[in-house]
Amino acid sequence: MQTTVHNQWNDYAERVLSGKQLTREEALSILKADDREILPLLDAAYRVRSYHYGNKVKLNMIINAKSGLCPENCGYCSQSIVSDAPIEKYSFLDKKTLVNGAREAVKRQAGTYCIVASGRGATDREVDQVADAVKEIKAEMPLKICACLGIVSEEKARRLQQAGVERYNHNLNTSAGHHNEITTSHTYGDRVETVQNVARAGISPCSGVIVGMGETAHDIYDMSMELRGLDADSIPVNFLNAIEGTPLENMDDLNPRYCLKVLAFFRFMHPDKEIRISGGREVNLRSLQVMGLYAANSIFVGDYLTTEGQVATTDHEMIEDLGFEIEKCAL
Repeated sequence: MQTTVHNQWNDYAERVLSGKQLTREEALSILKADDREILPLLDAAYRVRSYHYGNKVKLNMIINAKSGLCPENCGYCSQSIVSDAPIEKYSFLDKKTLVNGAREAVKRQAGTYCIVASGRGATDREVDQVADAVKEIKAEMPLKICACLGIVSEEKARRLQQAGVERYNHNLNTSAGHHNEITTSHTYGDRVETVQNVARAGISPCSGVIVGMGETAHDIYDMSMELRGLDADSIPVNFLNAIEGTPLENMDDLNPRYCLKVLAFFRFMHPDKEIRISGGREVNLRSLQVMGLYAANSIFVGDYLTTEGQVATTDHEMIEDLGFEIEKCAL
């Protein structure tokens, strides 16, 4: 029986490498796999990852350009209006601070620098602030710039693109069917439209998910299919870090083994896309973090928005110990 299941994962790998797509039932079987199948499952996922990315790992670094002060009611977020989490709150950082953050990203060997701001969407003034900083960064450093400024129009996205922003992140977070359980201050369609606006503006779309918010395996499949339809180039896979003071503070649905299955699932479903282990990596994968890189090919280095990550040198050592290498920025 075990041999048959092992062959099943290899069959999946061969099929997706030949350009075929897994059925819903086949994809769900990855999420529902017995824990004893983790090693052969990751071995098969690594075949797909290795074919497209070899042993390279992309590093990304976040700067929280505006913290808190957000009118949205997203249940997972410490910066939301419904959160009582004791976080630092401040308005948009100045250009000097944003540029210095980019220099720190280079020191940490990150190839992508992510400028992230809380709020429903950036004002015209905030878009101009980001654009001015990006122009200076691009003139000085070989960094890919990703902006994450909430809901954005095609016109604002074009202004960011013209300034040098190569990628824009706006996560779907959850499925259409589960969306209202997480937030009601904007619609699922608002999120989809933002990703579409970014693509129309000529920016590479980055959109991902948060797993562990009470969704079902079918919800995860639906998220994945939506991302396939949007042709997201980069897919951050976040695992809920249940922050005290948020509506989801008592959620505790995850364990490291399930997180590994989720990463394998996204590799099979999006074989040639950047799969990034994102927020919640340290607290949910814990001692199994390094195994996630057999499926994923990208991580954040350093801190997240309002939660701490590992120190950069620990991430570097983890990659080196695995026999993998940090991918240098190639613009």
